[in-house]
Amino acid sequence: MRTTLTEENYLKALFHLVDNEGKVTINELSKFLNVKMPSVNNMMKKFAEKKWVIYETYKPLIVTENGRREAALVVRKHRLTEMFLVKKMNFGWENVHEIAEQLEHVHSQVFFDKMDEILDYPKFDPHGEPIPDKDGNIISQDLQKLSNCEEGEAVVFASVTLSDDAFLSYLNERKLLLNTQVKVVKIESFDKSMTIEIDGKKEILSKKATEKILVKK
Repeated sequence: MRTTLTEENYLKALFHLVDNEGKVTINELSKFLNVKMPSVNNMMKKFAEKKWVIYETYKPLIVTENGRREAALVVRKHRLTEMFLVKKMNFGWENVHEIAEQLEHVHSQVFFDKMDEILDYPKFDPHGEPIPDKDGNIISQDLQKLSNCEEGEAVVFASVTLSDDAFLSYLNERKLLLNTQVKVVKIESFDKSMTIEIDGKKEILSKKATEKILVKK
């Protein structure tokens, strides 16, 4: 039976919120989705019937392997769509999230498999986030926040934790693109703002921005 749009939104929330032990709380889901707790409880009871979660009253949910796969497949559709919009339709990375939110609910698996083929099977989306394969498997990455780096460190900009239009436009203005090498020049003791060097040019980033930039060594 096909998943509904609402179910897919819940699945995607589970994907983003689940911890390393496969757990997430009803309260976390409620806040993330801006949905009242009773509604979340009712949906999770349905998910338990589908064997996507293990549901016990007053305990964190445990996302099953089936639930993890279903959630990853929704995310796969979203991230593939974003990549297609950027690579084949020349959208900016700051303009694709809303469109992908709509297209991710198309049910045809063949449609997304063809999109994957046309893109030559990309491993990451335009924001540096891994794209699950058609079995729901996903590449693990060893990334850290730029804010955790020290003065003098040279790292590579690999991903963002927020694909908000305003934030991506902020990065565009500073010519800070994925796979760019970044050197940490100075960290202000007062507000933890950071001076970085990109291609010989210096830029100042706020602590709020460096918290949302993920890098690799």
